Amino acid sequence: MKSAVIVFPGSNCDRDLAVALEQATGQKPAMVWHKDTALPAGVDLVAMPGGFSFGDYLRCGAIAARSPIVRDIVRFADGGGHVLGICNGFQVLIESGLLPGALMRNTTLKFVCRDVKLKVEDTQSAFTSQYQAGETVTFPVAHHDGCFVADASTLERIEGERRVAFRYQETVNGSANDIAGVLSDNRRVLGMMPHPERAADAQLLGTDGKAMFKSLADMLVAA
Repeated sequence: MKSAVIVFPGSNCDRDLAVALEQATGQKPAMVWHKDTALPAGVDLVAMPGGFSFGDYLRCGAIAARSPIVRDIVRFADGGGHVLGICNGFQVLIESGLLPGALMRNTTLKFVCRDVKLKVEDTQSAFTSQYQAGETVTFPVAHHDGCFVADASTLERIEGERRVAFRYQETVNGSANDIAGVLSDNRRVLGMMPHPERAADAQLLGTDGKAMFKSLADMLVAA
């Protein structure tokens, strides 16, 4: 499996994400700068990391979504490529139109940084096949603008199509229906606020995220 990690000014989880992918696949991901205009040839997965791209000016992810490389990521996703966006990466995916809804200021109006418990809602994707439906996992969160919102018809469609990948088991940021991670309609794009890459190594005191990267490695290599 060949993967690429996108780097924006202000990214701070790109190396963590690259390490988790390398441990799962045995291959170093390509580190792609936001001003590049094309993804490396033969990429199977694009991963967009957390952080504070462009200092979170304007809206979180709004400036990054206009970066040259994102135009090729949209083309890649529209062609059936797999894309993972974590935290700020999730914000970029929404701003680029690859996922529905919006991410607003946490309802507490406070930055939240702690471990949270999630329920695995769906395992029928390349990102979640190594989990059990209904399983409880613990990932860290670190965000100020992670409240997922959408209009009633969009929420009904997301829920009806079983596109909620993860759900908070406790109120963290006020997200509608406690949604922590959502899939695209073709189930090949996943955006989520919690950080599986920060829970993929026993030395970091958490390994619940390893199954996500194992899922990607197994399913994409098989494909």
